[in-house]
Amino acid sequence: MNPAYGVVAIVLVCTVTLAIGAFGLRLSRTTSDFYVAGRTVTPYRNASAIGGEYLSAASFLGIAGLVYTNGLDMLWFPVGYTVGYVVLLVLVAAPLRRSGAYTLPDFAEARLESTVIRRLCSVLVVGIGWLYLLPQLQGAGLALGTVTGAPTWVGGLIVAVVVVANVAAGGMRSITLVQSVQYWVKLTAIAVPAFVLLGAWVGDGAPGPAAAQETKWIEPLNGLAGQGHPVYATYSLLLALGLGTMGLPHVLVRFYTNPDGRAARRTTVTVVALLGAFYLFPPVYGVLGRVYLPDLASGTADTLVLRLPGAMVPDQLGETLSAVLAGGAFAAFLSTASGLTMSVAGVIDQDLLRRRLGRMTGDDFTVAQGFRLATVLSVIVPYAASRLIEPVGLATMVSLAFAVAASTFCPLLVLGSWWRGLSTVGAAAGLVVGGGLAATAVALTIFAGPIPGWPGALLGQPAAWTIPISFATAVLVSLATPGRIPRHTARTMVRLHTPEDLALDRN
Repeated sequence: MNPAYGVVAIVLVCTVTLAIGAFGLRLSRTTSDFYVAGRTVTPYRNASAIGGEYLSAASFLGIAGLVYTNGLDMLWFPVGYTVGYVVLLVLVAAPLRRSGAYTLPDFAEARLESTVIRRLCSVLVVGIGWLYLLPQLQGAGLALGTVTGAPTWVGGLIVAVVVVANVAAGGMRSITLVQSVQYWVKLTAIAVPAFVLLGAWVGDGAPGPAAAQETKWIEPLNGLAGQGHPVYATYSLLLALGLGTMGLPHVLVRFYTNPDGRAARRTTVTVVALLGAFYLFPPVYGVLGRVYLPDLASGTADTLVLRLPGAMVPDQLGETLSAVLAGGAFAAFLSTASGLTMSVAGVIDQDLLRRRLGRMTGDDFTVAQGFRLATVLSVIVPYAASRLIEPVGLATMVSLAFAVAASTFCPLLVLGSWWRGLSTVGAAAGLVVGGGLAATAVALTIFAGPIPGWPGALLGQPAAWTIPISFATAVLVSLATPGRIPRHTARTMVRLHTPEDLALDRN
């Protein structure tokens, strides 16, 4: 593989990203601009931006690697990623927008009238955001190393620098423009080579995988057998992906940028269509990889998408296609990392910097100053962690972040949006119990390595037991503490569920 082709593609993507972000800087002046793009983003642009930030390293590289390694059962990953938006559409999209919040902790405080709940949510937003940023930075190092041979720390550093420059410059206004463009860059980058490779495959007589490889690879419920108890692991994975989407901070913040609840619903429907179009292609690379790269070294499956063109088509064309894919992969890292950094920086700025540092120094932090400092802090920590923590697979790490999100914010958002009986103590108990259990499972999975039997299955895919426990804890504790139901719950619930064109004049 000629490194020059890959370098040109990656530099081009980074340059375009910075140029669009610089344009967004001219539009960002107020708090609303920095956090929610002035709440004026149209549904179709917002849907493209959500697609841009949601289609991460796991989607662009990880799914193909999982299909290649573990078989067709891994198609549950794109199904789960997309179904999550259907659940989000039905349950919380419109209420979130009508809440008028800037961040998820804002919503929690407004609904439950508690600063303690806000602090808990702030800690969880930062933790989930950092956990999700890890595979983006590690994937960037993997992609750059594959196409150029550069050390893995270089790719992560490039993504970190570009993201900080973009997010700090213009906030949500800036990254909305960047991400909406990057969705179409990613779709083009993965689709065009896929069609070329399919043409080459047909020209070769449409061969299939070797019979010895094919048996377990196509066998149902065999894909997660390595963790033990594949039926449980599959259903737990689907729960994590389907319910975890609504708990991802960088996804939720997007719904605050719509003009109204109706636009939020339109955005979600369009997102489902855009994700469905993209997810047609990663499995193609996984299947073709079984034919043309049957002996890919263990631990390098996430590089399959970048290696496959060189194995299938003539030299120069193959190198060009690999460069296009490398540029698309970097667009995935940049757009997802931008959304995550935006959500984490918003929380750090509002709940730490301007409230505490400004008071300590006696200075008044402006919106731009606090937000930009928070942006730097939001990226430094996960970048350092990406150098210290051994990669466990891009899609695997992302699924763990989904499990934590599903075990914490999903119960809070569903109960907070639809149940008047949720008490402050109940919400806090659900967050602490669900978050504690899921975080413990994630930590053991990352640091302890593979664990055999049921313990390994339960820890490797914890959503099936952590989500019910979190819901049950919140409900039971709320029923036991009716005196701690927020005083203005009825008024808040009316606000969350009254369409804007029917809302009464509050003046």
